[in-house]
Amino acid sequence: MTVNIYDDLNRLEATFRKTNEFAEVTTAIEAVKADEQALELFKSFRQIQMTLQEKQMRGEEIAPEELEYAQKTAQLAQQNEKIMEMLQAEMKLSGLLEEVNRVLMKPVQDLYETM
Repeated sequence: MTVNIYDDLNRLEATFRKTNEFAEVTTAIEAVKADEQALELFKSFRQIQMTLQEKQMRGEEIAPEELEYAQKTAQLAQQNEKIMEMLQAEMKLSGLLEEVNRVLMKPVQDLYETM
């Protein structure tokens, strides 16, 4: 019997989009997008994060000034209520995704436990 796991994954995706956690992230993102200052601050914060992560992955050193700038931008972002609400909603969503991953990996873990 051939199983098409992608059909199930597509159904899971549709269900995922209906969760409260996804709805909260959607609402929080819309609130940030509606606030020009919050949006620009978040975009800047995200760009800095991605730049530093890319440097790390390439094994490049991060200059102290870059790190200081990243920390200051992160502090500003954390002071913005809309950005913080979005990040908190994203953390809840990540928790849900971690749970899904645990459930999906259970059969593999069970295999290893029989060794």
